[in-house]
Amino acid sequence: MFSKLIALTALAASTFAIAPQTRAEDKAGAFDFYVLALSWSPTFCSGERGQKSPQQCGTDKKFSFIVHGLWPQNESGYPQSCASSEPRTVPDAVGRPYFDIMPSMGLIGHQWRKHGTCTGLSQKDYLEKIRSAYNKIKLPQDLTALTTTGTFSAEMIEQKFTEINPGLTADSIAVNCEASKFEEVRICMTKDLGFRPCTQVDRGGCKIKRITVPPAQ
Repeated sequence: MFSKLIALTALAASTFAIAPQTRAEDKAGAFDFYVLALSWSPTFCSGERGQKSPQQCGTDKKFSFIVHGLWPQNESGYPQSCASSEPRTVPDAVGRPYFDIMPSMGLIGHQWRKHGTCTGLSQKDYLEKIRSAYNKIKLPQDLTALTTTGTFSAEMIEQKFTEINPGLTADSIAVNCEASKFEEVRICMTKDLGFRPCTQVDRGGCKIKRITVPPAQ
């Protein structure tokens, strides 16, 4: 009886060990819409990770919003790390032209591997899609021009975007926080880069009344 119990335990352990390998792989191009994540660089740069990112946070850098990523999204959940015929590594020559909006090859490479591979696009086309999505967004000047720390509610930050971006509504954008600091906005877009609502993304946003926004570096 004891030997049977050991055998069953070993079988269960091996089953759990191989389970992740047998999970169905996410398929490139099979998603519902995009999420454009625009990070507030001053918040990132004020933290420990920022001290290790001179390309984004050096004393000569004054980034406000940068592109965190353009993510394929489904109505519930999202695909990631899809199989692709493209290389996993993004060459410098392909990535560096985007340093004005994504200021490091580490960021670009990570976003390509985790999210870009699921778009069904090539590396070049994915980065150009990011550029097009970024160019679609008007950024609120009363945030980008801050010279001292500001305090806003999540609703106020969303409103600053919806007021100057025709077609962008409150259920198409979510504010994310790092504790009580402004971390990023996430804007939902169709595959053609039109604005569209996204219940799950909006529901997951930060809703607090007092968010601190440090000035641009």
